[in-house]
Amino acid sequence: MQKITVLDTTLRDGAQAEGISFSLEDKLSIISALDALGVDLIEAGNPAANPKDAALFARLRDGAPPKRARIVAFGATRRAGMACADDPGLQALCDCGVRAASIFGKSWDFHAAQVLRVSLDENLAMIGESIAFLASRGLTVYFDAEHFFDGYAANPRYALATLQAAKAAGAAAVILCDTNGGSLPTAVAQITAQVAAEMGGLPVGIHAHNDGGMAAANTLLAVEAGATHVQGTINGLGERCGNANLCTVLPGLRFKMGLDCLMQDAFSALSDTARYISEMCNVALDERSPYVGYSAFAHKGGMHIDGVLKNRASFEHMDPALVGNQRRLLLSEMSGRATLLTRLAAIAPDLAPDAPQVAELIAALKQKEAQGYRYEDAEGSFSLLALELLGRRPRFFEVGDFHVITQQPWNGQSAQAYIKVTVEGRQEITAAEGDGPVAALDGALRKALCVFYPQLARMRLVDFKVRVLDSLGTCSTTRVQMTSTDGQRVWGTVGVSPNIIEASWRALTDAIDFFLACREEEQPH
Repeated sequence: MQKITVLDTTLRDGAQAEGISFSLEDKLSIISALDALGVDLIEAGNPAANPKDAALFARLRDGAPPKRARIVAFGATRRAGMACADDPGLQALCDCGVRAASIFGKSWDFHAAQVLRVSLDENLAMIGESIAFLASRGLTVYFDAEHFFDGYAANPRYALATLQAAKAAGAAAVILCDTNGGSLPTAVAQITAQVAAEMGGLPVGIHAHNDGGMAAANTLLAVEAGATHVQGTINGLGERCGNANLCTVLPGLRFKMGLDCLMQDAFSALSDTARYISEMCNVALDERSPYVGYSAFAHKGGMHIDGVLKNRASFEHMDPALVGNQRRLLLSEMSGRATLLTRLAAIAPDLAPDAPQVAELIAALKQKEAQGYRYEDAEGSFSLLALELLGRRPRFFEVGDFHVITQQPWNGQSAQAYIKVTVEGRQEITAAEGDGPVAALDGALRKALCVFYPQLARMRLVDFKVRVLDSLGTCSTTRVQMTSTDGQRVWGTVGVSPNIIEASWRALTDAIDFFLACREEEQPH
């Protein structure tokens, strides 16, 4: 297979995304994750841009480097009218301890004249002299031709001249950047093919932004047209609308185009890597992300589920396990018998497909959804509902009563909860404070139950969503969706009520019941 070089710029271009800020330790952890994933090059930042990036390169220089990936430092061409040896940015690239650098230069005559305010000849000199200077210091240099596609559309001769200047100075590759992110795939493919022919064997790369929603398509078509180097970020992080999403691009290169871009066994870690880096960014992964999102291989329609159970290829474009994901069959009022039986197999494997309880459960499911319940992301609540109807739901605790008080001021522990719990005839009465009524209730219930079930200390809430289901103002029915984890599994629960505290309580107690039920199944008998 043809080899495609992959440069990840999550730590540089991705860090320019709104709301994203990496600590030094975050960056080191992300480098380890990207190295394990198998990318070739990691653009770690600009050593001259800020103290944090300078500290990162110092840590990489003095500590353990990545096992496989090569660290790349990012910078700009020399300043106008300044010798390369006197330019602090170029000197920082030479001194930071890496052996590869990406430098960007203007390939659009409009930018050279109106932004840098230099002559077109001076701009060419800045490109060529900067690359030659870094190469003479032993660095492998990648030239990022900024605004290349816009520049080519305006003045193709000059845009190509910037690439020729980079090539003559010793660039290892020229990267065509769709910096404004508005180019169409057809134009990117056509221009990339022309550039590849002009460069006479020098590797050509693609760096696409997503302002037109086509960064992944532009990247794949550029490769089809002759590019052998791709740049992007995990989860598409980046300036404005982001960069080409490597979690979309890399599976496309490997599984759709048959190209070598990561180690073969690394793809099974792609979904976990996407989630890990989302956690490092403190943002939720878009679950509709191709390949790596929970919804990427989720099936809801009865016909779709029936088809995929008979033959995966009927409604799945690839095996989700190849990218570390898994198929999900969603329960809803649209679900058919096949969906329900598949889910019931894990709960009640002895239940016959034609048992009357199956029809009763389908009816109950549809009735619950008509009331506002949604079980697509609430497998915990569905399992408990099924066990209840089958007469098999275990009872781990009973709540005698509880009281919740909330008061001003709204800062700190503004709510208190009192609760009375009974477990196997033993009663526990306790209270707790919280930032709000749900937090206080959660604290009081856990405090009481941990006396009997200390393993609850490992369970924690990871997501909490509230949805208004009708238009009755403050009297509206609300749905609360909770996502919980014990560090190994993740499960969802749901509660519905006109009283938001009651809806939260139902989702919360379902989450604890499901956790205890799973723990009980795992215990040796």
